[in-house]
Amino acid sequence: MLIAGVDEVGRGPLAGPVVAAAVIIESGDFPDSKIISAKKRLELYEIILSNALAVGVCAVPPFLIDSLNIRIASLLAMKQAVLSLSIIPDFVIVDGRDEIPQLNIPQKSIIGGDGKEFAIGAASIVAKVSRDLLMKSYNSIYTQYHFAKNKGYPTKEHYSDIGKFGITILHRKSFRLR
Repeated sequence: MLIAGVDEVGRGPLAGPVVAAAVIIESGDFPDSKIISAKKRLELYEIILSNALAVGVCAVPPFLIDSLNIRIASLLAMKQAVLSLSIIPDFVIVDGRDEIPQLNIPQKSIIGGDGKEFAIGAASIVAKVSRDLLMKSYNSIYTQYHFAKNKGYPTKEHYSDIGKFGITILHRKSFRLR
């Protein structure tokens, strides 16, 4: 039976997309991406990409987050990540309380799944590294917002940068930006 683990990252930032990953991998020790260092995440990301049977990633941009809301945008990202897999899984395990709407594959949601199921942990790592790399790339365009450092999250410096320079197309207008 092929099981895909699914997780998303980026619900809380002021800027950038919400990113979801779906990973089909047979085994491994992949913890929740939030509890390991960036260096360890990158090491595990490379291992996952080398060993996974299939990986799907989807980023939902800020303007869609603003029009849908962050919960619906996160579920959309997860659904698209699953649908982008090169192999159709037999079953999907999803981190969180919500199952993915209108996904025609049997599934189960698991609260705290990224710390309980290695496939969800793998998806957590892929989603986090993918989003971090994307935010670092935006830093070369919007240098004054320090996206390589804050990844779009609501830091004191990021709020200060918004106060000085205003918002960009990467900022979520539906979020409290000041």
